[in-house]
This record gives sequence, structure tokens and C-alpha cells, in this order.
Amino acid sequence: MEIESAKCECCVLREDCTADYIASVKAGFGGRWLCGLCSESVRDEEAKKGRSGACGSGSGSGSALEESVRDHMSFCGKFSRRNPAFRVADGMRQMLLRRRSSDIHTSSGAC
Repeated sequence: MEIESAKCECCVLREDCTADYIASVKAGFGGRWLCGLCSESVRDEEAKKGRSGACGSGSGSGSALEESVRDHMSFCGKFSRRNPAFRVADGMRQMLLRRRSSDIHTSSGAC
């Protein structure tokens, strides 16, 4: 199972994922890869927009998803790149992921 690094198109955080998982996320978001937090935010927003429509989840659900992705990308663009706390949090996240990865590789030969 090959692991790849994927960058969220909303908040630009990176996650290490399998190619199959990356493909499934992209398929669910119109070819865009979104991290777990952003995808949940987009799905919540899509659900709100779907409820406000006239007939529930009709043919407009694809456009509600696209609109929700655009709205969330705009939101992330306004706040994440200007906020130094975002950079610190992303750095800490990357450090923890690297440490976890090295711990897994070190402990796997201990048997």
C-alpha cells in the first residue's frame, strides 16, 4: 500500500493517505482533494443548502456541493494564509505526523 502526500485545496494542510483514499475523496468533491476537517465543513454546508431548497436533494445537489466547496475555499483563503496561528498549528501537525510515522517504523521491527 503506497502512501502519498495530498494537499487540501481549501486550507492547504497536507495529509499522508493511500492513493485509493485520495481518489475516493476527489470523486466526492468534484476532483478536488479536501482534508477531513474541510470535507466535513463542506458536507455540513451542503446539507444546510439542500434543506433550504424547494424539494430536498433533487438535481441541484451537485451545484449545492460545488457552491459549498467554493464558499469554504473562500473562507479558508480569507483566514488561514494571514493567520500566524494557522502556520504554527500546521507546523505542529506536520511534526507530530512525522514523529508518529517514525515511531511506527521503529516499533514494527520490535517483534
